[in-house]
Amino acid sequence: MSTNIVRFEATCTLPTQWATFNLHAFTELSSGKEHLAITLGEFSPEQPTMMRIHSECMTGDTLFSLRCDCGPQLESALVKIAAAGQGIILYLRQEGRGIGLVNKIKAYQLQEMGADTIEANRILGLADDLRTYSLCKPMLEHFKIITIQLLTNNPTKVKELEKLGFQVSRSEHTTTLNPFNKRYLQTKGSKMGHLLNEASLIRTHSQSTAQKSPARTIS
Repeated sequence: MSTNIVRFEATCTLPTQWATFNLHAFTELSSGKEHLAITLGEFSPEQPTMMRIHSECMTGDTLFSLRCDCGPQLESALVKIAAAGQGIILYLRQEGRGIGLVNKIKAYQLQEMGADTIEANRILGLADDLRTYSLCKPMLEHFKIITIQLLTNNPTKVKELEKLGFQVSRSEHTTTLNPFNKRYLQTKGSKMGHLLNEASLIRTHSQSTAQKSPARTIS
């Protein structure tokens, strides 16, 4: 394993409502950030491994925010891997597409004033997307994974893994559409190249009792 990038630390079980996964901790040596791999089943270099690269989202994953689709995408990946009996999620500590939690809250404030997610980053003097995927290579090498069935609507992730030498096929990953994240998803499709269409969207009602009308599809 490329120990100059990350260091494997420990493994424990992760019992959930869908399956009992294994949870593996890694430390990124250059930054000290702690990243996770959530795995289920055995992996073979000859067989595609179902995989999700998920960037940490405190507001979506932990606080159930409807501004984004992060929490539902993480849950969907866990459900799909549990159903398949095999797979891996790389949970990378790259909050807010790499800008960090405080900057993400500042960006949200700007979005409430009319900016979209890309415009808000640029007003703050930040790049559209600061995430890096190089640390995926040593993490996947730890599990001897070569061939990947990637759960994503973001073709950039496919290209980045292919650059790292992996054989990658993309599987459409469903996401939720609600009145609070509609513009966010539109921006991901129009400005970031995400492949969002009717098949990849689940229309939902707002969880707020004040919002009664159903979400509409992206135009």
